Amino acid sequence: MHSHVLPRRNVVANAIYGLLNPIPFGCFVAALIFDIVYARTGVILWMKGAAWLIVFGLLFSIVPRLVNLTQVWITSRHAAVRGERLDFWLNLVAIVAAIFNAFVHSRDAYAVVPEGVWLSAVTVLLLAIGHIVLAVRASDRGVLVHD
Repeated sequence: MHSHVLPRRNVVANAIYGLLNPIPFGCFVAALIFDIVYARTGVILWMKGAAWLIVFGLLFSIVPRLVNLTQVWITSRHAAVRGERLDFWLNLVAIVAAIFNAFVHSRDAYAVVPEGVWLSAVTVLLLAIGHIVLAVRASDRGVLVHD
């Protein structure tokens, strides 16, 4: 019988990751909603709000991504499973899409549509898939993600 013992991860890093990881997702979802409203109404307030939400989402994504980088690829790279690595890459591609989205939102007025909406949707979709992958992985192990 083969037993596989997972190395213990840093409790403080896990707490910081758990606290800060949902914030970028919320910012990017709100930016997607603002982009859709702006595409429907043409009121500049929604485009400016989406631009700020994208910037805040990118800023708040720095620390959780660094924690994720160290936990998946450096400190416990042998124990990291395929789901954690897939989540890392999905988040990385989502952040790259969000960076391009920030550049698109730096344009003037209606030049943001439709690229801004598509990039916001891609960012949210990639992050959502990453969260689903981790939730499925946790449920396979019998660990509840939320009570």
